Amino acid sequence: MKRDKSEKRRTKPIKRLVLLSLSIALIVFGVWFSSTNAASFLKGYLLFKIGQAGNDSHLTESAAAAPAKVEIPEKAPLPEVLYPEAPTKGENIGDLYIPKLDATLPIFHGTDEEELEKGVGHFADSVLPGEADNSVLSGHRDTVFRKLGEVGKGDLLVVQTSAGKFTYKVRQVRIVDQDDRTVIVPKPKATLTVSTCYPFDFIGYAPDRYILIADLIARE
Repeated sequence: MKRDKSEKRRTKPIKRLVLLSLSIALIVFGVWFSSTNAASFLKGYLLFKIGQAGNDSHLTESAAAAPAKVEIPEKAPLPEVLYPEAPTKGENIGDLYIPKLDATLPIFHGTDEEELEKGVGHFADSVLPGEADNSVLSGHRDTVFRKLGEVGKGDLLVVQTSAGKFTYKVRQVRIVDQDDRTVIVPKPKATLTVSTCYPFDFIGYAPDRYILIADLIARE
């Protein structure tokens, strides 16, 4: 028992010496560290990391606040204006030439009896010849269109106006009731619709209509 106590007394000074040595070593290291570039490096590194974190946060906020890029579609080109001024009622707007009949007929704006007595009438609510839609012409079967029944699919119709020369090719022949309004409906492309009363040899007011539907194939 006495021996154990004696050993404990001897080990205490050794522990104190070790602790004291460690303390002195830490103090000396601290003094050396603070007097060298190591301290400056550590300080600079810490400041760099703090600044980087701040920049990352700023970039994130900026990206979130930035508006999304909007693609602005290009404007579609405006359609070509063939007729700067609309014709007046009763005005002669051109001629209709029918190669199959070798006939040239004047076209007047409007389809009242006054226009139809002078020649072919242009339905005022339709586009003018050459324009991208359905241009409708009408005439009496006993005057200008007395031989229109000889004109059929594949034949040409040529319209000459102030905007140029427009050649159409007959795509379809229809015979419809006088009240059928489908002949004047809009078309997705330049179309010429020519109408007259039918049958051609009918005595009195004819009940039907002879219709030629032609597509624009050339412009000069």
